[in-house]
Amino acid sequence: MRNTTVLISGASIAGPALAYWLHRYGFAVTVVERAPALRAGGQAVDFKGRTHRTVLERMNILDDIEQHRTGTTDTVFVDERGARLAVMSGEFTGGDVEILRGDLSEIIYRRTADHCEYLFGDSITALTDTAAGVHVEFEHAPARTFDLVFGADGIHSRVRRLAFGPERDFVKHLGYYYAVAGASPWNGSTAGPRERVVAHGHNAPGRLAISGGPKAQQMYMFAAPELDYARDDSPAQRRIVAETFAGVGWEVPRMLAELGEFDDFYLDSISQVTMPDGYTKGRVALVGDSGYGNTLGGFGTGLAVVGAYVIAGELASADGDHTVAFARYDAMMKRYSKIAGNSNAGRFLAPKTARGIRMRNWFLESRMFALMTKYGDSAANDIDLQDYPALVGATDPR
Repeated sequence: MRNTTVLISGASIAGPALAYWLHRYGFAVTVVERAPALRAGGQAVDFKGRTHRTVLERMNILDDIEQHRTGTTDTVFVDERGARLAVMSGEFTGGDVEILRGDLSEIIYRRTADHCEYLFGDSITALTDTAAGVHVEFEHAPARTFDLVFGADGIHSRVRRLAFGPERDFVKHLGYYYAVAGASPWNGSTAGPRERVVAHGHNAPGRLAISGGPKAQQMYMFAAPELDYARDDSPAQRRIVAETFAGVGWEVPRMLAELGEFDDFYLDSISQVTMPDGYTKGRVALVGDSGYGNTLGGFGTGLAVVGAYVIAGELASADGDHTVAFARYDAMMKRYSKIAGNSNAGRFLAPKTARGIRMRNWFLESRMFALMTKYGDSAANDIDLQDYPALVGATDPR
């Protein structure tokens, strides 16, 4: 088999999932991650439908996910006095099974750590794609050459920037930001599925604050043009949230007072990645949010694990010939990734006018909302998932 050495950038979900499959098919895998270790906790992510479940079963991790899943969460929208206005069902927001991002990352990492090389606390600084391989320079490690390189490093992908071009050419700001603070109190140290729970949310025009639930102890969403802030400056980001939500009623003053107490805090734009010419270029390919991300679009984690399964399987089917495998991957995932291509969670969850908030609440209580939920279930399965039967005979890494 040709092209046997591969580098994956990113060790969240897409990266370890891709490492799992590539190792099974006989590739020598290195994963580089800029964080010093796996990121624990984090907001809940979810899987929906037969296709996602099939891939998880073939990875032999579905039982572990079930044991660490969070509860199905209904979000109750309330007025300033806390009176119920509408309910957004957990089946819509959480799919069939939810799990904290950190727990899922740990589960897949454990299946790959003994078989793949992980470089934590490092990052790629330069890529040179040649006919013979990709020469990679790192921030700390010595330069190396790999047969193939995969960007699984999120919406702000460094691999995409180095191989395809600047972020502004591929990432569209959708007019909103979101922030999460405080990891869910449910974590991997307490195994066992959770029951149905309730989070509460309150809207002001262009703003939404949610308290409780497995997504995070606090979640904020607000309309804004592109903001100029440093992505590693947490105090400045917290000030943005505090200033944006100043004067909002309900429990928001209490939430803002507690905001500084949480060690974990994350702010980012709600954005969409668009790759009109495909997710591959030469010997480089993008998997997960780096190629088809749509923040809070509802299918991101499922797209990531399906994408990892598809590109690894196609490479194995093509005996490592990336020109064949990458073309098939582009065709299959371009169609499938459209399920997340038209959604804007900010516009739906934080309407910019009082009338828009009332219309959203009416919609949540209507039969039309139930029909939209069913459409989401159908779209999540809209791919001809290959079996790659003759190639999955290797010992499953555990």
